[in-house]
Amino acid sequence: MPKLSLSDARLYLCTDGRRRQGDLEEFLDAVLANGVDIVQLREKGLEAREELELLEVFRAACDRHGKLLAVNDRADVAFAARPDVLHLGQGDLPVEIARRIVGPDMIIGLSTHSAEEATAAARQEGVDYFCCGPIWPTPTKPGRPAPGPPLLKHAASLDTDRPWFGIGGINLDNLDEVLGYGVRRIVVVRAITEAEDPGAAAAEFARRLAAV
Repeated sequence: MPKLSLSDARLYLCTDGRRRQGDLEEFLDAVLANGVDIVQLREKGLEAREELELLEVFRAACDRHGKLLAVNDRADVAFAARPDVLHLGQGDLPVEIARRIVGPDMIIGLSTHSAEEATAAARQEGVDYFCCGPIWPTPTKPGRPAPGPPLLKHAASLDTDRPWFGIGGINLDNLDEVLGYGVRRIVVVRAITEAEDPGAAAAEFARRLAAV
């Protein structure tokens, strides 16, 4: 199946390996078939070999649906697994070093938490997209201050064609508010991973994103 381009991606999902639920393959098929464009394995504490084994399942699902696979933080794992995307935080390897490791063709994304970081990411060589947040405090990043709507408004005002995503506490109840700040792409975690019907939740996010 032809692979989605980054410019067409609107809905980005971060999930763990679903070992508690025991439904990883079924979960991935459900969300990728219903509008998730990028899926990232985000599970702290994994050994590299363990992460690579999980990524094989993610890779197969993304290939079935023509969607993008992201590795979080680790350029060494990305080099080995060859995903479509490597996502870096501000405290991870510098972008220029990660780029040397993964090569010129892999998409690299960068997290930003302030107007200054977002402005830099919109211009920095080697960055293909950036994320802005967290919009609201979230248990996935305990203790991290939430820069909130002002950061989203700042990102929306930047003169850049580089895709950017809002992240942090987004759910179907506050999505309209988020979109009102100029966000057109979002990263979601619990609103899909903890939904009673993850596929239906993904479909509703995708429907509402497509309408703006």
